[in-house]
Amino acid sequence: MTTHTLQFPVYYLRQIADQLSSCGVDITAWLARHQLKPDQLSDTSVTLPFPAYYALLEDAVAASGEPAIGLLVGARLPINTHGVLGLAAMSSPTLRQTVEMLGRFVALRTPLVSISHSESGSGRSGMLRVRIESALPLGAIHGLVMEAVTLTVKNLLDFIAGARHASYVGFDFSEPSYAALARDLLQCEVRYGQAWTGFELPLAVVDQPLKLADPTTFSEAAAMCQREFDRLRQPESLSARIRRSMLENPGQFPSLQVTARLFNCTPRTLHRRLLDEGTSFQQLLDQVRHRLACEHLKTGKLSVQEIAYALGYTEIANFRRAFKRWEGVPPSAYSDTARL
Repeated sequence: MTTHTLQFPVYYLRQIADQLSSCGVDITAWLARHQLKPDQLSDTSVTLPFPAYYALLEDAVAASGEPAIGLLVGARLPINTHGVLGLAAMSSPTLRQTVEMLGRFVALRTPLVSISHSESGSGRSGMLRVRIESALPLGAIHGLVMEAVTLTVKNLLDFIAGARHASYVGFDFSEPSYAALARDLLQCEVRYGQAWTGFELPLAVVDQPLKLADPTTFSEAAAMCQREFDRLRQPESLSARIRRSMLENPGQFPSLQVTARLFNCTPRTLHRRLLDEGTSFQQLLDQVRHRLACEHLKTGKLSVQEIAYALGYTEIANFRRAFKRWEGVPPSAYSDTARL
């Protein structure tokens, strides 16, 4: 899977938006520049391809004018923002098992980074190094991501341990102007210009039982993480790929023949493969038109005639009939209800 096809959930964009709002940024305008709306930040089904996600974060840095935005966002991510992965961490028997869990399943929350660990020394002088690495080329947003993830992971471990055990935090970039703020938020020594990013924990504490440990909850949460991880690793269905292609080109929906050529097969083969997945090209087109029509009507920026044209209908009457079939009411009635 390439970076252009990798899809990113919007889980943490709400916290980024909150921080931008605190910086005086117009959130609606920020999202609109990337064809998003505020209500989509609460929709867990929404995903973004890597280039779009990257552009959104790069814009966040520029729009905020806040060089420490990564740290400030990380400070906004308590354990309850991490879904089932946070539940697994909170119920872990030991810090070591928490770190192992994060390393296995961090991609469920963000594919931007990977988390690994290694040991050095032994006994009282031994350390467990928690290493955070970029999983994709991050370029201009490298510092933002590394700071946000490092602070988030450290805060999570501090919370479940009930103490701050990290001996120091290291970053693989030069010391910034806001280094004092970083030390205040991380609440330990911070070293810049390191060969790696992450922090170290004494081996003496990583295997101690945690007060919040709940073996049953931990086992159930770990199983849920595994199921979700297995689902994400499955190849994307042909119908999902075609649907996404349609959504990326609203108003310019390719024909069955053109779509077949795009997916390197004949129209007959495409039709057969979609039937095997329980759908058809026309059903996918109707689903996409339905979704886009509802979104347009909710915003109220286009007339019914303009929406019909944008969705490829040559006759407005055909659009009205299709919409009534989808929603049970004509477009004008749906529009009035949606804006109440």
